[in-house]
Amino acid sequence: MDHGLPVRFGVFVTPEATERPLRLAVLADELGFDVVGVQDHPYQRRFFDTWTLLTAIAMRTERITVFPDVANLPLRPPAVLAKAAASLDILSGGRLELGLGAGGFWDAIKAYGGPARTAGESVSALEEAIQVIRLLWSGQHGIRFEGRFYQLVGAHSGPVPAHPIGIWLGAYRPRMLALVGRAADGWVPSYGYLKEPELREANLRIDAAAEAAGREPGSIRRVLNAGSMDAEQLVQLVVDVGMDTFLVADQEEEMRAFMTEVAPKVREQVESRRSRIPD
Repeated sequence: MDHGLPVRFGVFVTPEATERPLRLAVLADELGFDVVGVQDHPYQRRFFDTWTLLTAIAMRTERITVFPDVANLPLRPPAVLAKAAASLDILSGGRLELGLGAGGFWDAIKAYGGPARTAGESVSALEEAIQVIRLLWSGQHGIRFEGRFYQLVGAHSGPVPAHPIGIWLGAYRPRMLALVGRAADGWVPSYGYLKEPELREANLRIDAAAEAAGREPGSIRRVLNAGSMDAEQLVQLVVDVGMDTFLVADQEEEMRAFMTEVAPKVREQVESRRSRIPD
């Protein structure tokens, strides 16, 4: 199951409307974490707007990658989302990836003026949105797209992102997992919703869909909102389950201990296990 990608670590920062998320994101950058993810629930009155917070984080950090974990598509039109992502990627020097979700909490979405979609509709809309977003990153002019949920009528794209932004999908069910394998650059589940056996099975579905589409399964990042785990569990999740990136909770002392004690062990043990696997 291990695709051999570099193991990376990140922090899942809660966007509470205080100084705390910015402080912890800056600390994550200083400690050497690779990514910081921010959940996107615009209807949550105690939270900052995720895109505004991501921009503030990017402007206060130097090397860490930022991404919405994951962007709420029903409340964020994909053409405008593409523009926002490209803009932040340029402003941050190529440090953005785009986590994207089909939606949930439909009553709350509807309360904020968004559409109420069925499960099937939400997946179809997400697939269209991926196409729209990539068109708006292409640098083309006069773009036309005729979908059931989204349309472009002579749109001009730009600015072009500073680097090829990855689209990472929050996905759990078979149709969404197939979409990850067929069209996305990463997968972002949360531990608890899926545990080791389910994560392994989901990775097999993603790999099968990627191969059927003529894609290399190893090109797809597997990003787990992991919470608190020890080194042994994380090593197993890499070499036996197929995950490669892990986000821990935003607790200062735990973050310090993780990067001092756990992360080096995981990288060392993964490298040792990989070196014993024959070509």
